[in-house]
Amino acid sequence: MGLFSKLKSVLQKTRDGIAKKLNDLFAKNKLGEEFYEELEDILISSDVSVATTLEIIEEIKEVAIKEKVKDKDYVLGLLKQELFDTLNYADALEIEKPAVIMVIGVNGVGKTTSIGKLAYKFSKEGKSVTIAAADTFRAAASDQLTVWADRAKVRIIKHTEGADASAVVFDAISSAKSKNTDVLIIDTAGRLHVKTNLMEELKKMDRVVKREYPDANFYKLIVLDASTGQNAKSQVESFADAVGIDGIILTKLDGTAKGGFIISLSYELEIPVVYVGTGEKIDDIEDFNAKEFVESMF
Repeated sequence: MGLFSKLKSVLQKTRDGIAKKLNDLFAKNKLGEEFYEELEDILISSDVSVATTLEIIEEIKEVAIKEKVKDKDYVLGLLKQELFDTLNYADALEIEKPAVIMVIGVNGVGKTTSIGKLAYKFSKEGKSVTIAAADTFRAAASDQLTVWADRAKVRIIKHTEGADASAVVFDAISSAKSKNTDVLIIDTAGRLHVKTNLMEELKKMDRVVKREYPDANFYKLIVLDASTGQNAKSQVESFADAVGIDGIILTKLDGTAKGGFIISLSYELEIPVVYVGTGEKIDDIEDFNAKEFVESMF
């Protein structure tokens, strides 16, 4: 199954919701204010934010009026192009070695799984990979990560439960540098963005990486559960304020009809989607492709 097929599969619920509403809308008589108002409602119901939806609709209307368009299929093409342009608004992120990737986010979004999949992906691409088990807070977190590291056949650096997370990062950096590792992936404890002490711990790890490995390309990726929808925006903003966010890993798209949230979130915060989970298997993670994502929504 190719990436396009996988995306169509995981976006099934989002597509079903949009497709039926669009079919009903296009079955009506003609373009006009009522048409565009209903189109707004369809996008908002798919969890594209109100502000971004209004911008998209205005752009479509402007072109449609200028071109004297009366063909609804043409308008659908305009809609797809606007969604694509919106998703592409943030500069794309290229992971360059030597890379340090710190994976962050709240509890339960799929960080451990995403790290295992990324490690496997990079390894299959011929890159050497080390994982730093810096989630020393959650019971058995390093054990679970070790299982993924074994499956991906990559090295893992870990300390005992309750150890200083920054000490794990320090040791992992030392190891990665000594072995000329291409990619170091740092797991971090799931933390609510409102927990000051845990955010301070994240800042400390950030400082350790910058101090100990200044020559590395340092990326901070946030894992988002797609079913969170627009509520994810406050999470991203808080983490961005604390340590900066370079990109998004999107998970659990198959469980929601509101996959559209990522369009407005990426656009409004100017943070690109970098990877998307497409299933439960170790190879079910892909580089994000905006065109295929939009096509899979319809």
